[in-house]
Amino acid sequence: MRNIKLVVEYDGSDFSGWQFQPNAVTVQGELKRSLSTLTQSEVKLTAAGRTDAGVHALGQVANFHTNSQLPLQTIKRGGNALLPGSIRILSVDEVSESFSARFSARARKYRYVISKRPRAVGRMYSWFCPYKLNVGPMQHACNFILGENDFKAFCQAGAQLKHYRCNVSSAVWFEKDDDLIFEITANRFVHNMVRILVGTFVEIGREKRDSEDMPTILESKDRKQAGPTVPAHGLFLVSVEYSDT
Repeated sequence: MRNIKLVVEYDGSDFSGWQFQPNAVTVQGELKRSLSTLTQSEVKLTAAGRTDAGVHALGQVANFHTNSQLPLQTIKRGGNALLPGSIRILSVDEVSESFSARFSARARKYRYVISKRPRAVGRMYSWFCPYKLNVGPMQHACNFILGENDFKAFCQAGAQLKHYRCNVSSAVWFEKDDDLIFEITANRFVHNMVRILVGTFVEIGREKRDSEDMPTILESKDRKQAGPTVPAHGLFLVSVEYSDT
């Protein structure tokens, strides 16, 4: 039995997220269909992260086990030939039996893009924020989420998780052309964490909150204390890090 690792790029605009749903078009569902057809056997895919509807990926990682002896390049070319153009398999590798795209991951990197102007072209890959934002306090607030913290206040209300602790290794805001970009890397993320963090940072940038409020929000573990959930289409899963495959 071979264990195959995929790195996948997709435009999430037309999908109901990553996770397979019987009555919806999903990224996992399309990959499963194409790879099952190609290998002539049922394929079960495990992903590094389950992105929501409208969220994009530049480097999603998934793996599946198969008895197929198809060459790796054939899996890549054939899989892409059977996929819609909004999903591309970027690379295919054979990895150890124990590798899991989800459980072997050491860190995941996300990017959120805020556009400073309304766009016609590219409007599905950034969120236009009509307010003037002061980036300095937004970056200062990032200091309070570094390291290991409980992010229940930044998790979708009603989510039932064993725990809400995440270890954030980097969090930074920077400007590029007409965009204001937030990038964050952590060992794990709770549901809607990045989008709620961005919503909170935006309130800080609008001077509706103080950057020093961030520790209080974290300690509250109360979703109502954090900012709004910003739209999904500005969010990208950039990459996933592994120590060894």
